[in-house]
Amino acid sequence: MRPLIGTNWKMNLTSTEADGWFQAFLPLVDRLDDRDLFVLPPFTAIWIARERLRDTPVGWGAQDVFPEDEGAHTGNISAPMLADLGCRYVMVGHAERRRDHGETPELISTKAAAALRWGMRPIVCLGEHLRSAPDETMRFLVEDLAGCLSAVDPADLPRVVIAYEPHWAMGEGAVAAPPEEVGMIHRALAAWLAERPGGAAVPIIYGGSVDLPAAARMLSEPGVGGLFVGRYALDPVNFARIAGAGAVRQGAIL
Repeated sequence: MRPLIGTNWKMNLTSTEADGWFQAFLPLVDRLDDRDLFVLPPFTAIWIARERLRDTPVGWGAQDVFPEDEGAHTGNISAPMLADLGCRYVMVGHAERRRDHGETPELISTKAAAALRWGMRPIVCLGEHLRSAPDETMRFLVEDLAGCLSAVDPADLPRVVIAYEPHWAMGEGAVAAPPEEVGMIHRALAAWLAERPGGAAVPIIYGGSVDLPAAARMLSEPGVGGLFVGRYALDPVNFARIAGAGAVRQGAIL
């Protein structure tokens, strides 16, 4: 698989700031052709992403979606609205959504199904709260993942992306999980997915305090299919360097 590398801006960057970010970022990655890139801005800046990225190979998407397609759901954003903006990806189940909004695996699965129904790829986030023994971690992750995929049609499984983001490795002051530990988790998740039709095609990307040194190490670890970058990507130069970590041709980002 080609590495899949993206960023979730969280609740950062206005539309005006996003426009400046894209203008700085795109020239730095215009020769980076051995991987797939995507950006998830806030809802208010998705239209800017569409304007700046639609003639480039860089994909864009949303940080959440409501499971219903329409109706009396004030303040929510539906999958057809996002599809109309050209979104290719929709993140579901992020740790902060679970923490702040009480989202359950069952709800997350219906959001993933909504994204798939409208031709977008859901990025299903999962991760343990506390660092624990590998067997305990895997039991938790597999149970959570099974719930998060419960509403997904098996035929759609190859279109899903899994983002492994251990909660203890996220946030200001945290550091990325050790690459060998991440690789072990990714390979175990891949083995579980491979038991399901189409599951072998599902990329598993890592998120959680991904900076430039961590990026190169993670991408060289067997089982790590890409990266999901948070705060370090708010600087477009930083994200361009992370996006090009380990690339054969990095052009202007060197």
